[in-house]
Amino acid sequence: MARIKYKGVTIKAISACVPKNISKNSELGYLIPKEEIEKTINSIGIVEKRFVDEDTTASDLCFKAAKKLIEDNNIDRNSIDLVLFLSQLPDYKIPATAPILQHRLGLPTTTAALDLSLGCSGYVYALSTAMAYASMEGINRVLLLVGETFSKFVNKMDKVDAPLYGDAGTATLVDKSDTGFVSVFDLYSDGSGENAVKIKAGEGRHKTTVENLKEHTEKDGSILSDNEVFMNGMEVFNFVMRVVPKSIKTLCSENDIVLDQVGHLVLHQANKFMTDFVSKRIKYPLERVPYSLDKFGNTSSPSIPLTISSELSDAKLTDAVISGFGAGLSWGVAHINLSECKVSEIIDY
Repeated sequence: MARIKYKGVTIKAISACVPKNISKNSELGYLIPKEEIEKTINSIGIVEKRFVDEDTTASDLCFKAAKKLIEDNNIDRNSIDLVLFLSQLPDYKIPATAPILQHRLGLPTTTAALDLSLGCSGYVYALSTAMAYASMEGINRVLLLVGETFSKFVNKMDKVDAPLYGDAGTATLVDKSDTGFVSVFDLYSDGSGENAVKIKAGEGRHKTTVENLKEHTEKDGSILSDNEVFMNGMEVFNFVMRVVPKSIKTLCSENDIVLDQVGHLVLHQANKFMTDFVSKRIKYPLERVPYSLDKFGNTSSPSIPLTISSELSDAKLTDAVISGFGAGLSWGVAHINLSECKVSEIIDY
């Protein structure tokens, strides 16, 4: 475990952007027997998702979210010292997407720009990275952009993934602060589980070929190619149940954090059964566990800031324990300050 503590930096603003296109799980009759659709929706908690069109990328959604954040908070673009872009789906293999976003947003060439890549734990890791940079001399403001467009890599005939994944982009502003709050991050990984969530082809180890573009049928009847996302749902569920509640308890017990006094618990929006289970296992009040997956599905790395934007914009924010978990296998938990955070109204693209 990597434990990292930050003092003197905090989240000042969060915004989110989702596509206008809505896909309802009630329309999955072609994939799931009609008599089982309602049961499936109730179990995973996902009523509908948002999908981008063919020409829209994760960076486009992040760009819109960033513009909203900058405008709502009257941010001087010259004051942003670093742009971090986290996504598993960048615009290109080369160049990195962060410098492109620096230019699109009208930020000065003195702004540093860096891409990061990680799955559903990505926001926790990237927020830790943003705070690390913001803690340094010479850097004050960090603009963290986290987005995914998984709909482009999910086969419509995939019984596991088609009901789950949606698209979103988010922006988070990390800045210096004198509140005295100490943010704590515990970060973990277990690469022995690399096959639990995977797009097998399309990169360095397995280039895209005519052969691996062909669809095949999984044991459960799902149809997909090796260039589309595959998930072993039971393996992921068992992994989450094994490590996430324990990791949250460890973070709190070893840092004198009284969990039931924390303002909110914001979990990666995997599915409702899973997040309910984690919340109950650690005995945290369910009324303070926000959910956005009913409207947006599992958006992977942006799901935590998307949930804050969607569900907590009108709330009196104090602090939160957040946890992201998924592909890698990778997971992270953190106790963060939200008392200075302005949450923008969520926007469509």
